[in-house]
Amino acid sequence: MTALSTHLADPTSRSGRGWRKLKANKAALVGLAIIIFFVTVSLLAPLLPIADPLASSWSAIRKAPSLANPFGTDDLGRDMMSRMIWGARASLASGIFSVAIATIIGVPLGILSGYFGGWIDMIISRITEAFLAMPFLIMAIALAAFLGPSLTNAMIAIGLSALPTFIRISRGQAMAIKTEEYVEGARSIGLGHGAIMSRYIFPNILPPVLVQATLTVATAIIAEASLSFLGLGQQPPAPSWGSMLNVAKNFLSQAPWMAIWPGGAIFLVVIGFNLLGDGLRDVLDPRSH
Repeated sequence: MTALSTHLADPTSRSGRGWRKLKANKAALVGLAIIIFFVTVSLLAPLLPIADPLASSWSAIRKAPSLANPFGTDDLGRDMMSRMIWGARASLASGIFSVAIATIIGVPLGILSGYFGGWIDMIISRITEAFLAMPFLIMAIALAAFLGPSLTNAMIAIGLSALPTFIRISRGQAMAIKTEEYVEGARSIGLGHGAIMSRYIFPNILPPVLVQATLTVATAIIAEASLSFLGLGQQPPAPSWGSMLNVAKNFLSQAPWMAIWPGGAIFLVVIGFNLLGDGLRDVLDPRSH
């Protein structure tokens, strides 16, 4: 109890050590730099001196990259660079908000399941296993088709499909932590279940949940691109990287840049989140401190 209290009482020291470890991990820094770049560009999209992503020009259909259009133009003469930047907003938002949905719902359910056990654990675990019986992407497609094609519905579908992962992680961590001596001590002095879960269980499951969330954002971005590619995500003419790939597949030989840019962006962002997630796993591993 005392050792834990001392450890938790020095957040500045812990965060300082964590930041030093993260800085020492070059791959994680590369991933962080990639994420910061794409997030910054997408947030600044309304302020950047770029063309209207929806403005078409019949005289500039499928033009190769040039000074006027650095990324070329698409099948309707729209500027690819502008559509890439605005499309980043949809693709990144879908990844982040989908994981937020899965975390906000999944973590409390997992804590309840692992902490109380019994019939609560049985019900939550059986529902989770039913979700896990279907592959992640297939479930996302099914839910998106049921909810209807839109970016918001795609986020909800991806978030619900990722839910079982966060329930299982939270449940396993809660089951392990509730048997620790400091939790038993808190229970012996009369703290209620709510106080124990909020003060002791939840803070201690955050590190693995944060790592999983970072890695799941990459999966969610790929899922959103897949749904948009199938017409179940962002709807035209609004840009997203997946919907841009859907159009580009028809012009691979005439205008390969239409597929190269969105495909490359998805690849870089996914690599960035995976590298950062691996770095955070090393930083937040208690055995490494």
